[in-house]
Amino acid sequence: MPWDEFRDLLVGIAPDTALGRIVAIRAEEDEEMLKHFSREQHRIRNAWRSRKAKQVTGEDMDATLNYLKDLFLSMAGR
Repeated sequence: MPWDEFRDLLVGIAPDTALGRIVAIRAEEDEEMLKHFSREQHRIRNAWRSRKAKQVTGEDMDATLNYLKDLFLSMAGR
């Protein structure tokens, strides 16, 4: 199956399906919602976030740290 066709099928996945629920758990950012997650929901979300964090390259990290350094320096009036 071509990627475009697969992607089009995924777009229509309802949140009441197993895959839809996992996608929603992985994407949740609302602190109030996160407080009410079960242990299993936290495990799913944390595993996903850990996997995504491992994909960050050294160049990406350096660029982000330089951006933050410049931001703090500008806030300090330098």
